[in-house]
Amino acid sequence: MAQTIFDKLWQAHRIADAGDGADLIAIDRVMLHERTGGVALKSLAEAGRSVLAPERAFAIMDHIVSFRAGRGRDESRSPGGETFITETRAMAKAAGLHLIDTDDTRQGIVHVVAPELGLAMPGASIVCPDSHTCSLGALGALAWGIGSSEAEHALATGALRVMKPAQKRVWFNGRLGAGVTAKDAALHLISLHGAAGGSRAAIEFAGSAVDAMDIEARLTLCNLAVEFAAFTAVIAPDDKVFAYLRGRSYAPGNDLQARAEASWRNLYTDDDAVFDEEIEIDANAIAPTVSWGTSPEEAVAVTARVPSNARPAALSYMGLDAGAKLDELPIDGVFIGSCTNGRLSDLRAAGEVLRGRRIADGVRAICVPGSQSVQRAAEAEGLDEVFKEAGFEWGSPGCAMCFYAGGETFLPGSRIVSSTNRNFEGRQGPGVRTHLASPATVAASAVAGRIADARAFAAVDTVS
Repeated sequence: MAQTIFDKLWQAHRIADAGDGADLIAIDRVMLHERTGGVALKSLAEAGRSVLAPERAFAIMDHIVSFRAGRGRDESRSPGGETFITETRAMAKAAGLHLIDTDDTRQGIVHVVAPELGLAMPGASIVCPDSHTCSLGALGALAWGIGSSEAEHALATGALRVMKPAQKRVWFNGRLGAGVTAKDAALHLISLHGAAGGSRAAIEFAGSAVDAMDIEARLTLCNLAVEFAAFTAVIAPDDKVFAYLRGRSYAPGNDLQARAEASWRNLYTDDDAVFDEEIEIDANAIAPTVSWGTSPEEAVAVTARVPSNARPAALSYMGLDAGAKLDELPIDGVFIGSCTNGRLSDLRAAGEVLRGRRIADGVRAICVPGSQSVQRAAEAEGLDEVFKEAGFEWGSPGCAMCFYAGGETFLPGSRIVSSTNRNFEGRQGPGVRTHLASPATVAASAVAGRIADARAFAAVDTVS
């Protein structure tokens, strides 16, 4: 019987029928972060249960660590957040998990660190109490976000009871134009089919435009699948994936590499496999895209106008009128970073726009690399100086201003262009108005002092 990639991943991890339509799925790796990890581990210990396979569990500090340059080991960006850091550290050590602490050279956002270290790989099942775990499907992994109670269960048993979702395939056919990125492609998809368009299905991304993307661009695309309401996302692993993983700390070593890659080559969708729905997107027609409202589906081309039928509630919160031209809207701040767009290619794309330029007066601009590895690589290239000379604050790795955690944020009513993934009311702080965009668009907007098209500032030809 013909199978999809997702069918093959599911079947490889299916332990048994749970008896009620759900399946018991084996979990290869559990990822935790300090915002929920310590809570899950503490609850598990209080129930008298231990971690079944601590060598397959990883606690990574990222969500509420301070992004201040030169931050302290326990320094949080939210009031009282130090407790989450210290308790997660203590509980992870007591349980014998792999701990990637705030001062570890491998530290960073979990969905950035996992590919960097080879924790995510084709064929692996990975869960984390964070909805953007679907990012890791870019490497051909079966990866999805879970809750804290499910994290406890996965830690204690190595398995989870899950209903197999429906499946959809999204084709991006053609070629993304110069200056059009994976972020633009994802926002374009969601704007066309709605923020509920994924219907809790497993989404396979395919097509010539996806094939052309590098690994970091694919991570961005899969990251945003949850904003499409997908259960998870996956892309067939290819030679780019295999080359990316070679030499990574937790990827198969030289003695197993050939065997692993031979197995991974079987992770493709059979020609006659059937999906519940197929969606076709013309990649040639996608422009740099910016959200205007309070949902990712409320997005248009950067040179377009706010739709005439825009939701009144979204217009009210965002301080906009229907018909307003996006690239004429003045802004107060920008943020570059997050698990969506905090990788080296993202910083390079923004740096190309910023090089030799200064941000506009009155704009607060912040860049936070997605990991210590990204930060080191960027600084080795001199990108940190490009950002700082342009007027950006250069922060320490973590989730930072992707979401409001009760600490430092932008002022209420501020209009912000952000490379992050969510723009609902209050996401980046009370009253903050967030416009989602690619890193290059964010950088161009910082320089212009208004939402701007990066293609007018630099010859950007990237798909990240």
